[in-house]
Amino acid sequence: MSEGPKKPKYSATRRLYLKSKLLKKAASMLVAEREDKKLEKERVVNECFPPLTLSGLSAQELKDICKELTSKIDVVDEVRYDIKVKVDKNQTEIETLIQKISGLKGTKRPNLKKVKKTTDDMLGACSDTSKLMKADFKANLKTVKKEEDKKDEVTDWRKNVEAMSGMEGRKKKFNTTQ
Repeated sequence: MSEGPKKPKYSATRRLYLKSKLLKKAASMLVAEREDKKLEKERVVNECFPPLTLSGLSAQELKDICKELTSKIDVVDEVRYDIKVKVDKNQTEIETLIQKISGLKGTKRPNLKKVKKTTDDMLGACSDTSKLMKADFKANLKTVKKEEDKKDEVTDWRKNVEAMSGMEGRKKKFNTTQ
């Protein structure tokens, strides 16, 4: 019981021969089926619409035939319209069901990458005229003057304390704030 490569039942040439035979048989069957459909179509058309014999008929008989044909055309048009309405109704129903199914499934949002955007890029996304007007936020800011803190140069803190003590010190303080 060795498990070696298995020999095929048929040789390669035999398989190719059988395959070509099957394809020829299928092709002949397709041709026969097409001919049968064509004959069936002709039979149905002849059955529903017999050939008209217009020779030797009076004007009144021709008018009657025309009226009969127009009534048959009207019936066929009504049937065609009804079928069209049914098809349209089914199509809209299918579309609504597809939308409901997609709503129930939900949409998966992809993981978005963080992108660093400049102010010009953000304005470009917001308005169309931003390409003409580039925003320079720094130019629109008010300028603020920094006041330099008045620092008294104190070499010895004891002198400063003595100078500010008493009424004279408070008077100096009051005068400097004004």
